[in-house]
Amino acid sequence: MNNLKIIFSRLFIFFVTLECFCQIPSVKSAEEVKIIYSIFSRTIEVESIKSYSETGQAQKKLKGILRRTNSSKEKIQEVLKKNFDIPLTIASKLMYSEIGNVVLTRLSKIIHPPRARDEVTGKLALRASVIKAIDLGEGKINLINFLEGYPTKTVILNVNALSKILNKVESISELLEFFTDSPLNKIKEN
Repeated sequence: MNNLKIIFSRLFIFFVTLECFCQIPSVKSAEEVKIIYSIFSRTIEVESIKSYSETGQAQKKLKGILRRTNSSKEKIQEVLKKNFDIPLTIASKLMYSEIGNVVLTRLSKIIHPPRARDEVTGKLALRASVIKAIDLGEGKINLINFLEGYPTKTVILNVNALSKILNKVESISELLEFFTDSPLNKIKEN
């Protein structure tokens, strides 16, 4: 019995020491967005996007990408900063509803973690990001909070998949309204 206590105490000391000296950094939010278009990709820091949304000043990598959007600086900043009031309880109902699952499935093809081999992983990351973003925004969500709440270091943005959806929608603001307002109104009524 004494030997068992000695073994457990040594194991305990070993694991505590191991944790102190070999701390593995944990990722609390996304640090970069990797934009993939066909065989090309470009990585942009989330801080750079956030800074642009606040100041309108883009860093070199971001400038090149923004030029390719053919949108005005004001319009891009408006999209980045647009807040949507979504109470956490309604967001939760929405994300676990049939409509929410369809939206998350479609979005998980556009926005997903690196090396996500299935849509379930993407959907889980999206749900976590939305909940954290609503918390960060104190009941409101915008694209910056969404990125800051994403649970992996890198967020993959698949432009090819996004293009397919954008071809069906007139504008980004219409897309945002489609993904937020119409499903939300149905859930608020219930």
